[in-house]
Amino acid sequence: MTEDDTRTATRSDPDGGPFPLLIAVAPSPDERIRLAEQLDGIAPLLLVADLDELRRLIAPAQQRAETPPATVDASLVIDSTRATARCRNREVDLTRLELDLLTCLTTEPVRVWSYAELHRTVWRDEGLDGKSDVQSVVKRLRHKLRQLGTGATIDAVRGVGLRLTDRRQPRIGRA
Repeated sequence: MTEDDTRTATRSDPDGGPFPLLIAVAPSPDERIRLAEQLDGIAPLLLVADLDELRRLIAPAQQRAETPPATVDASLVIDSTRATARCRNREVDLTRLELDLLTCLTTEPVRVWSYAELHRTVWRDEGLDGKSDVQSVVKRLRHKLRQLGTGATIDAVRGVGLRLTDRRQPRIGRA
């Protein structure tokens, strides 16, 4: 630890006691990024997608220890903070583009997203026809979903776009 790190740590938590923590709930990756940029340097920041995620994070350790182990769950779980996707006991790392695309598709799993909509949402630009960009990320995501052994897959709808489909219909949740 350098001298600057020591000073920073001392300022934020001088005696090992409580320190200010700013918690923000924002459902979309765009909103979380915007909040992180605006609130940078104000206080330690915890960004969560929803209140359920916040409850899991701040649940007392004792309560978590008493919870019986869950049965093996076949749902696809996306962990935005760690940029991973999990199913059963398997986990794969996701790039930012893969994470944003999968998150976008899971917000409305039955909806068919056009390539332009996906490109606008994931790449955050409107001027480009990003069909090949989207297809490249989808190819990698399909491979990772197969590695996980989940029933979820990304299907192409001819002449329209893409949608997330679940062959075995397990729940799709968020971590």
